[in-house]
Order: sequence, then structure tokens, then C-alpha cells
Amino acid sequence: MPAGEFELIERYFTRRGAHREDVLAGVGDDAALVAAPAHATLVLASDTIVEGGHFPAGFDARFVGHRALAVNLSDLAAMGAEPAWALLAITLPAPDEHWLSGFAAGLDALARRHGVALVGGDTTRGPLTVTMTAAGTVPPGGALMREGARPGDDVWVSGTPGDAAAGLAILQGRLPAQGRARDALLARFQLPQPRVALGLALRGIATACIDISDGLAGDLGKLCAASGVGADVESRELPLSAGLCSVAAPGARVGYALAGGDDYELLFSAGPGERARISALDAGVVLRRIGTIAEVLGVRIDGEPPGRDAGHGFDHFGGTAPVRR
Repeated sequence: MPAGEFELIERYFTRRGAHREDVLAGVGDDAALVAAPAHATLVLASDTIVEGGHFPAGFDARFVGHRALAVNLSDLAAMGAEPAWALLAITLPAPDEHWLSGFAAGLDALARRHGVALVGGDTTRGPLTVTMTAAGTVPPGGALMREGARPGDDVWVSGTPGDAAAGLAILQGRLPAQGRARDALLARFQLPQPRVALGLALRGIATACIDISDGLAGDLGKLCAASGVGADVESRELPLSAGLCSVAAPGARVGYALAGGDDYELLFSAGPGERARISALDAGVVLRRIGTIAEVLGVRIDGEPPGRDAGHGFDHFGGTAPVRR
């Protein structure tokens, strides 16, 4: 007989993630109790990922577990928050214990890496959908926000945007690739790495920050709109990976970097006086200055507005393909 709901919860979701002394009651009670630090501001983020919309049908369960938490940790990173706790609500078509074992392993590994305890949630039957809520803390007044960019600030980005979109294109058979380049690009889509250490390091340095989930150009537009400014980006300054350059045609590379989603890198602004300090940061990822914040509203790439796909980012209700790209 298949395991029931409560057996599944006990087997796969109890005692997952990091052990934290501030968890007073976790999985197994009606609600979680956590001891929030004194004089800290709580930061909350919640994301839903749906099979066929955020990951392909048949996607390795370990990658789904990793991604479910990673997208939330990326939101916390963009706020400069230190992660602490997470809640999981999962809807399953059937109690597939092999799938659940892989999912729990992927989730657990990332949670332990970032000191996150899974403290509660819900399990029910339905189309494969995962919703996670992550919580963390920042010092009062220390959160990074989308608003705050000022004309004259530099625009910076972490990592190599466009790799995840190329990885999805490879997975879907739209972009031929082999060898190390294929493996590296697939990994960027399958196992996105939230830039938590960078977010912490940018507190007191960045004037505004956002994570790249829906494409660099579109997310920069959101940051600019929140700040009431514009931005000028130079395409030659975009940090393109060797893997992307080896598999994508020259004319397509910048398109992947500007319009591709699921990178979960950080895009931020900072005053020119912070260049040396930013270049010296040891946050586990390369940083690149790609443009300037401007008074004139709108985002411009080499002086021109980005194409429609690049400029607006992914829209769940925009009639795009089932798996976003």
C-alpha cells in the first residue's frame, strides 16, 4: 500500500535542512515557532514552480528540489538577507516515493549549504506544483531594495547571464551542444546558485539590487522603474561565458544574456566611488560593470531600446511557451 500523507511528511520532510537552535517547533506541529533575532528585520520571499512552466516534465527530482529553494534564496540574496527558515507546500499527482526521495535530497543539500531549516508546510494531491516560502534577516535599515539607484551610478552584474537560457535550449533540443560546454550550460539551468554571500557583501555598498529571474534587460527595467531612473548598457561589456560563446552564434549570444531567464544572478547599482571595493569582494562569483544609471527613463542597449522579448521579461500570462525561455 502506498504511504499516506503523514508517512510521506515524516519520511521525507522531517528534520530536513540545517539544524538551528532558533527553531522552537518545526515540522509536525500545526505551525512553526522560531526565535527571531532581536533588533533584526525579517525578510520573507515566496515562489511557486510548476511542472511544464518552470521545469520540463520528467525533470530530475533532485533538480526540482534544489530549484524550489534556490529561487527563494535568490530573492533573499537580492535583499541582502541572511537565510534562516523555509516552509514547503507541495502538490503531487501520486505518492511517488522514488521521486520524493530525489526531491528531498536536492532540497536538503542546498538548505544545509545555506543554513536553512525546513520548519513546516503542506502536502496534497494535484498537478505537480511546489511552493516554498523562505525567511531571513537583515539589520534594521540594511535591506537592499530595487529603489535607490541614482543617475551616475554604475550598473553591475554577477556571473555570466544567458547560460541558464542556453541550458534550457539545449535540454529542449533547440541548441546543439556537446562536451564540457553542454554540461556547464545544462548545470546552470538545472542547479542555479543563489548569490547569498554576494547579497550579504553588498549591504552598505549597492544603491539598488534585483535578482535576474526573468532576463537581465527586463529585470533592469524593473529596478529602474522602482528607482525612477533609466540605464545605459554596453553590450560589449556583458560577461558571456566560454560555454555560451562556443555553442551560440555571435548574433544570438547577447540575446541569451539580455532576454534569458533563470540565471538568478544579482544585478545592482553602486556609486563610481565603490568600484575598487566591489572589485575586491570575495563573494564566490565574478562581477562585471556593464553600464550606467541615467536620468532619462528606460533601458537602452548600445543606445537603443531592447527588443520586446528582452525588454519585458517573462510573463506567466503573456501567452509564452509552456516552459519559459
